[in-house]
Amino acid sequence: MKKYLLLFIFFTTLLFSKEFSVTSYNVENFFDLNYDKTEYEEYIPNSKSNWNKSTYNKKIENITKVLKELDSSIIALQEIESKLILKDLQRKLPKYKYITFVKYPNSSVGLGFLSKIKILHNNQIKVRFQDKTFRPILETTFIFDKIKFKIFNNHWPSKKSKESYRIKYAYALLNAIKELPKDYDYIILGDFNSNYNEKETLKFDKLLNDSSAITGINDILNTTIKKEFINKSSILEQKQRAHYNLWFELKYQDRFSYKFKGQNSTPDNIILPISMFDKKNISYINNSFKVFKPPYLYDNKKINRWQIKNGIHKKVGFSDHLPISASFKISNFEKIEQNYSKISDLYKTSQLEQEFDLKQAVVIYKNKDSAIIKQEDNRAIFIYKAPYLKLAYSYDLRVKSINEFFGLKQIENFSTIKVNKKIKELNPYYLKVEDINNFEDLKYQNEVLVNFEALYKDKKLEFNNQKIKVYFKNHIPKDNKRIFVKKAHIAYFKQYVQLIIYSKEDFEIIN
Repeated sequence: MKKYLLLFIFFTTLLFSKEFSVTSYNVENFFDLNYDKTEYEEYIPNSKSNWNKSTYNKKIENITKVLKELDSSIIALQEIESKLILKDLQRKLPKYKYITFVKYPNSSVGLGFLSKIKILHNNQIKVRFQDKTFRPILETTFIFDKIKFKIFNNHWPSKKSKESYRIKYAYALLNAIKELPKDYDYIILGDFNSNYNEKETLKFDKLLNDSSAITGINDILNTTIKKEFINKSSILEQKQRAHYNLWFELKYQDRFSYKFKGQNSTPDNIILPISMFDKKNISYINNSFKVFKPPYLYDNKKINRWQIKNGIHKKVGFSDHLPISASFKISNFEKIEQNYSKISDLYKTSQLEQEFDLKQAVVIYKNKDSAIIKQEDNRAIFIYKAPYLKLAYSYDLRVKSINEFFGLKQIENFSTIKVNKKIKELNPYYLKVEDINNFEDLKYQNEVLVNFEALYKDKKLEFNNQKIKVYFKNHIPKDNKRIFVKKAHIAYFKQYVQLIIYSKEDFEIIN
């Protein structure tokens, strides 16, 4: 009897644990050795650029190393010139029995798949412009354990083109998606040349913004609804087609697959519909999203790209992008229960899947409608809109949503459950300079720093042999002035720590 029971458990486990993984990887200008007259100058075969059989084989070897270590079930590739390259990779990686490729005849590079999972058929979603040629969208249908699903492999125009070009791609993709049943499983991925939070940055970019800050990735694909980013909980409540971007599963500082002028960037995205969270057929495996960045691909804050120096290939490197991956399963999607009670728990996630309560949260700083709250012996967090909270009062709060404004963690939406009491002494809730070992440590984010002298120079405060960026909300002192800071918010903006001084009452000029 015990033997049959063990067999039953074994086969039941197999039945409910069928999984597969998907990777998206822009391999950076991977050309073959046939001369088609559409190549970039440095990729003309057997020219002075050193793009020859030996160099090509080195690129094949390097990319094969990455793909072999990833060992994903399906690999979506961007920036490959031909199906020949896929076949050469396939010879090195025989587990990938299925390949497909698409490119416009007059385009330099296209898109493709290497797959261990059977490919049923492909479709080109054509996106054309009168003045430029880019790439189609590759719509590929797979079948896994008798369940069909689609992957849309994208490579949208780079930011040499304005946002209206990417919006046209988004509409073409959305129109194809609308033809599918609402419960159909599909994955959107690729190089969108758009950050997951493009809407937050585009409005400040006059060179790209020809669309009144409307973005393809956020507004057309509906990864935002009413200016709020979709999360795993809110996507289940949407009546219209909405999508969740997996970048939100990672901490803010870990969100990058590319570096632009040293800054983190997320042109590569994996975006999922409601059907991946509806407990039917194929479901996303919670928190499986990752960026593949072993030391040979990423070291010293630099991506080890394929190197070309003075127009000559050096036979070194991989790609200027890092691969991103996610996993899926045929089983019920299990929602992870979250029973948070501490502010510190808010820093462990990027989006809430359900509301939770904070007990004994004390308002340690108030500036007009914004506030900073902190629990005793715990962390602090910023609330952008908290007009009814009063300084020094303790509250029980229900947190409904959080966000990250350019990296700064903050409560976006909350309600008051209970007003407790006024705290007589706030000093224990503040930090002093000597309490901080390293200002770059994110555990100090949103704390209030009090009572220290500093020199204000070149938009920085100099004290204790360190220089930290400072932002004065009002009443900026003159350069080279010594000031006494009474209260400063330790904030975080685009990967860097900065101090925010909100009011003229928060500092005084010494000389």
